[in-house]
Amino acid sequence: MGKTHSDILIHGGGPVALACAAWCLQKFPEAKITLLDRNPINDADLAAADSRGIALSHGSKILLDTIHAWPTECADIHRVHVSQAGRFGRALMTREELHQDALGHIVRYRDIHLALRKALRAIQVNSPNFLWEHIQNSNDHVDHSAQCIVHAEGGLFKTQDWVESGRDYGQSALVGLVEVENAQPHQAWERFTAEGPLAVLPSHYGPHILNLVWCGSPESSAHRLQLSDAEFLASLQNEFGSRIGRFLKIQDRRLYELGLNYRKQITRDNEVWIGNAAQTLHPVAGQGLNLGLRDAFLLSEKLVGLFANAAQEPSPAQIQETLESYAQSRKVDRTTTIGLTDFMARIFTSNLAPVVLARGLALSALQWLPPVKTALARQMMFGRR
Repeated sequence: MGKTHSDILIHGGGPVALACAAWCLQKFPEAKITLLDRNPINDADLAAADSRGIALSHGSKILLDTIHAWPTECADIHRVHVSQAGRFGRALMTREELHQDALGHIVRYRDIHLALRKALRAIQVNSPNFLWEHIQNSNDHVDHSAQCIVHAEGGLFKTQDWVESGRDYGQSALVGLVEVENAQPHQAWERFTAEGPLAVLPSHYGPHILNLVWCGSPESSAHRLQLSDAEFLASLQNEFGSRIGRFLKIQDRRLYELGLNYRKQITRDNEVWIGNAAQTLHPVAGQGLNLGLRDAFLLSEKLVGLFANAAQEPSPAQIQETLESYAQSRKVDRTTTIGLTDFMARIFTSNLAPVVLARGLALSALQWLPPVKTALARQMMFGRR
């Protein structure tokens, strides 16, 4: 393989990398972009891959709609009920009080991945300088140079080859699909237990088949993974209570380790890190991919502004200045989202009496102070720019 040179080199083949390439090319079809993707060129393997339900905000839907990358199969959230197990305090958010079509959406990871691959292929037709290279073997020699390098490799906590700042929450998430008798359609439940959050979320399989995310200690989670279906459902019912209805079936149980990993500096010279390559979050607030998509969208605006309008090749100083401007523009959203997610992950696992009391008061205040609830909901839906 000969050496190739690009204006922009994107490392990664997940949703954030694909979205970044698509937004750049949509705005500037002549862009010289190379995407290094370690996924196979054929979609068949991915179609049977990760079936986790991922929370996407309404703001993310608006962004993805601009490149026609919204999956056909998704479940809308119209109401979110938040409570503490065995403690006082609860809050209910509805789409009506926020004047939105939906509070959020639940999409399988593989569906959003495939929708973005399809969208990028459609954009690629009119992008003569775009190279989408599939690297099948990790030992393959890749000889590329670029004026700007975007790192969007992503990865899950503890599978990444970098650790800078953050914490190990000492938690694992058990995910699966659970059937619920007489479940309310478009309803999401977030229940905070002594070990961590327990969420039951809509799915596109219908109103009675819901996504389950049960966070707990690694030991408890591993034990729950090994329980028989009947034992697991009994344990889940005992922990969640009867408010949602009776749990009937469980399938596709899997474990994921949870932690926070983030870079303090997301740019260096001509390099920039976005998505999970910049920050990996706890799923308690469902913000990880949403934050990554906002990274990709705003970075694409900066890069297109630099390369599309340049009368000549931008200098290294101009590229560095553009990336630093991007980092500054993301500072408030990143800091707020990382801080809020980390706070929720830690505060809702503490059993200290003052903390338990404060949690109940906070949830009650959220319910009875609409401006506070609206501000929190809008941060979750749209982030900050």
